[in-house]
Amino acid sequence: MENAKKSFWKSGHTPSLLSAFLYFDMSFMVWVMIGPLAVVIAADYPMDPLQKAQLVALPILGGSILRLVLGALTDYIGPKLTGQIGMLLTLVPLVIGWQFVQSLEQLYVVALLLGIAGASFAAALPLAGQWYPKEHQGLAMGIAGAGNSGTVLSTLFANRIAQHFGSWEIVFGLAIIPIAVVFVIFTLFARNSPNRPAPKKLSHYASVLRQGDAWVFCLFYAVTFGGFVGLSNYLTIFFNAQYGLSAVRAADFTTICVIAGSFFRPLGGFLSDRIGGIRMLTILFGGAGLMLALVASMPPLAAVVLLLFAGMMCLGAGNGAVFQLVPQRFGSELGLMTGIVGAAGGLGGYALPMLLGKLYQMTGSYTPGFVCLSGVALLALVLLVVIQLRWRTTWAAAGGLAAAAPASSGNSGQLNS
Repeated sequence: MENAKKSFWKSGHTPSLLSAFLYFDMSFMVWVMIGPLAVVIAADYPMDPLQKAQLVALPILGGSILRLVLGALTDYIGPKLTGQIGMLLTLVPLVIGWQFVQSLEQLYVVALLLGIAGASFAAALPLAGQWYPKEHQGLAMGIAGAGNSGTVLSTLFANRIAQHFGSWEIVFGLAIIPIAVVFVIFTLFARNSPNRPAPKKLSHYASVLRQGDAWVFCLFYAVTFGGFVGLSNYLTIFFNAQYGLSAVRAADFTTICVIAGSFFRPLGGFLSDRIGGIRMLTILFGGAGLMLALVASMPPLAAVVLLLFAGMMCLGAGNGAVFQLVPQRFGSELGLMTGIVGAAGGLGGYALPMLLGKLYQMTGSYTPGFVCLSGVALLALVLLVVIQLRWRTTWAAAGGLAAAAPASSGNSGQLNS
């Protein structure tokens, strides 16, 4: 075990890996900040359930669109410069939200622009992943991707800061400080990998999207990452509406659930390296589907928190499992695929709050929404079971490593189910 640890830490560039994590962590904190604040903001700008859902979904939509832009920039100018540009542009919605919002419509614009921070995914993961060999991709991408733990900072502190200062706007202003600090650290310590692939043309995007596997990964990530970020942004509203909790207490319970998804992402990548990404995803899709189905029964608060904790754990670990597989199949197009798959994950995250908000407004209950979410996870499981039969014969021919076999097995042409 010690040798394995040494081989991982010596096989890449640790300062770049940690810089990628910090960049993603602070960006993610900003990206989802409006989710926990939504209940507080509603006191100033009264909203119906669908308007609340729209407010917390818009940053996810913005991130989904802009990830394609940052993904292309990562290919052309490198992940480091792309990350620096991303952090500077993130200051724009923070300043506007702090000083210039006077209406709900203006707040929608700020929410959409917060997607700049969400697009950090397309630079942070290639910055980390391009330094590491395929056998360590799952863990490297998992560590960098654990920056989604920035969600915890938002859910834990955003409403407390707003309550302390009597203003939700000050939260936007104070968020400028950690972004500025990480910008300095990132500038000093991050380095582009010398193994960066050549820039991709628009025709390369079309070429990748003509491959069915790219769409499969998009769907899987729309379920795992979309489920995680969508619930992260919406659960404060859910706990407030369903269980009558205050803004701070609702965000605290959201924090408990978010911690599971955030900190199990690296474990998902690590275990996928050991037992295979497909085997891992099979377990996780099944677990997420079951937990969300049980949540649909609207059990008592303590039970629903435990169920959401387990469900978010499955979704977070699933993020790591998906990105253990992506470099295996699309190693030479990692930056491009990170943007495409990340965008799909963002679209899933946008759809989730809209679905829950719309069905709650129509029925007065969250049960139909969570039944639908459970069904989506179980459909992803069925697709995974079916598609792996084709992957057994096509992955090796496409130039990938074993689709789901442990990296140490040495069977580069076989797929463990």
